Amino acid sequence: MTKITCPICADGSVRHFAKANDVEYFTSGRLFDFYRCDSCDILFIYPMLSDRLNEIYPSNYYSFHANAADTLALRFKKRLDDRAFQAITKQLNGERLSALDVGGGIGWLLDGLKRADSRIADTTVVDIDAGAADVARAKGHNFHLTPIEGFETEKTFDLILMLNLIEHVPDPIQILKKAKSLLSPGGLIWIKTPNYDSLDARIFRYRSWGGYHTPRHFVLFTKPSFIRHCESAGLHVLNCSYTQGAPFWTVSAINELKRVGLAEVSAARPSLQNSLTPFFHLLFAAFDFVRMPFSKTSQMNCILTAQSSTSETSSATPISRAKLGSSRISGGA
Repeated sequence: MTKITCPICADGSVRHFAKANDVEYFTSGRLFDFYRCDSCDILFIYPMLSDRLNEIYPSNYYSFHANAADTLALRFKKRLDDRAFQAITKQLNGERLSALDVGGGIGWLLDGLKRADSRIADTTVVDIDAGAADVARAKGHNFHLTPIEGFETEKTFDLILMLNLIEHVPDPIQILKKAKSLLSPGGLIWIKTPNYDSLDARIFRYRSWGGYHTPRHFVLFTKPSFIRHCESAGLHVLNCSYTQGAPFWTVSAINELKRVGLAEVSAARPSLQNSLTPFFHLLFAAFDFVRMPFSKTSQMNCILTAQSSTSETSSATPISRAKLGSSRISGGA
């Protein structure tokens, strides 16, 4: 019998947490197991299908077609994103800034950055979606078709985006160290990642919680465990706050409706395309925004910088959590 160990700390002190299947894209009919590591407080899926990415990321996967429709939810999301972009870029010094979006698809987040700050002059996408390359390049972004682990360049970047990315890789610490190596002096890394210690995670723990994003989310954190692992990778956390997790609530709710025959979801028409999705996104975003000041939500916004050689503090000004309240209302997985 295979002994299951933590993919980060290699400790064998793991406990079975839940079973879940793909309730969004139906890429697999099997149930996957999630385990919690008692030593480093992460949640991980078993098995990790890191060698079958073409199977678990179908051609209609949401990030391959970001912002394809103009809805009230997306317009609201755009306004929130713009606020967050401005809050972050004003922390950066320099007349000409560079930005890297890891897993950035067609570069729509980089479009927003350039819209928010005219100093963003050099933009790069690293992604595994070949279909995004031509669109991203046509919009003026450099595009590299490779996982971030294989990305080689002499350049460094003032801002690195890894929004809803770190949970998709089998070795998050390696990715954090890679990002640090690509960071310019005084640069920032912006990470958004799920928090499995949240209300919706508890409610839907045994019912294929949307935050599992089975089988595409490999490793999930809590806020304390994420901060610890960032520090172990040589990064200093300037700010880490909770933000709305409407996409996870929405997937969970639509899955419950599907169970009782009140919603249709299939591989051809995943939950994101359900007619109820925009309504649920707005409803649960509002719910999370109301409770954010006093409750843990299922998404975290974190701003990092490289640790100083002399201390673990940075001269950068901490960014207020109010200004980081932005979230990808569409998707967020």
